[in-house]
Amino acid sequence: MGMATIDGKAEPGSPPSRPRRRRGRGKVVAGLLIALVAAGGGFVAINSAGLLKGGAGPTRSATALPPATTAVTRQTLNDTRDADGELGYGPVTTAMSRKPGTITWLPDSGAQITRGRSLYRLDNQPVMLMYGDTPAYRDLKIGVEGKDVENLERNLKKLGYDGFTVDDEYTYDTAEAVKEWQEDRGLDETGVVELGRVVFAPGKVRVESLESEEGQPAAPGQKILTYTGTSKVVTVELEAEDQRMAKKGSKVQVTLPDGKDVRGKVTEVATVVKPGEGQNAEPETRVEALVSIGDSKSAKGLDKAAVDVTFTASQRKNVLTVPVAALVALQEGGYGLEVVEGGRSRYVKVETGLFAGGRVEVSGDGLTEGMTVGMPT
Repeated sequence: MGMATIDGKAEPGSPPSRPRRRRGRGKVVAGLLIALVAAGGGFVAINSAGLLKGGAGPTRSATALPPATTAVTRQTLNDTRDADGELGYGPVTTAMSRKPGTITWLPDSGAQITRGRSLYRLDNQPVMLMYGDTPAYRDLKIGVEGKDVENLERNLKKLGYDGFTVDDEYTYDTAEAVKEWQEDRGLDETGVVELGRVVFAPGKVRVESLESEEGQPAAPGQKILTYTGTSKVVTVELEAEDQRMAKKGSKVQVTLPDGKDVRGKVTEVATVVKPGEGQNAEPETRVEALVSIGDSKSAKGLDKAAVDVTFTASQRKNVLTVPVAALVALQEGGYGLEVVEGGRSRYVKVETGLFAGGRVEVSGDGLTEGMTVGMPT
């Protein structure tokens, strides 16, 4: 096996952040029937036979027809919510020293570090990145068992070392492979991976910022640098009551700064607590969602930017809809529509479904696409 090359500096860091832009947000009607009162200037209770409370007949003459009308339409109804998002590289993680020493090398901000390469160097010895979902928290040696052992062995296998079985047991064969790896990296061949020699991350990382300097002494617990993933993602914060909008795996639409729409997918959802603003302010519970972008080329050159994200909680395809304000309250309960035909009107009881975008899904006996229904002034 050949010797590993000395770690060099990567490309310069990313361009400075763009200023965040804010946009106004339209409110979506989501079943708040109080809007009916506001839109119509007040309800009149009507029974399903068309009798106005107070003795009016079942139909009305042309002179008493509703002041305005609209058509029943067939369409796809989406329950959506718009939110501000920040395009970047996702959550920032801090790499802390687990060993004492002197920092002798640091990567550049923006550099990408892959499996087996140095994240930084202490006393001219590498602290290396390996892929795994369990943090390094102890020395790894013969007799130790656990997920961290499996992570180490899987990385050694990917780096070309063999002679051992990838499992959760650190055996004599594992130690022999470790010695070979240590020799290649210029380390003492002990067969023991001491705490602080490797840093586990989910995948390759991008250096976000440096928290220390070359030549500076390091102590356990000291911040060395911060890093993120290397894929472009959008971070979105929602109100706690909007958690239903952000489901892992759900599809969203992302509008980039140039106005281009690209598809996205929610990859992670977490509840976070934000400190309150101002003295004695109570903390706020928020929902944070990470959204991956399907067409990553569209975001090329945008290291950080403000974007718009449209979430769709539910969708009803090919349904009959009317404006919410077209609904009238029936005296016996429920809702109806005033259908206008041949210069006269009658009331049809309807069942309501999804409310979205100021419209409501409706169904009822005899209700068809294109029917004319009354609207309040």
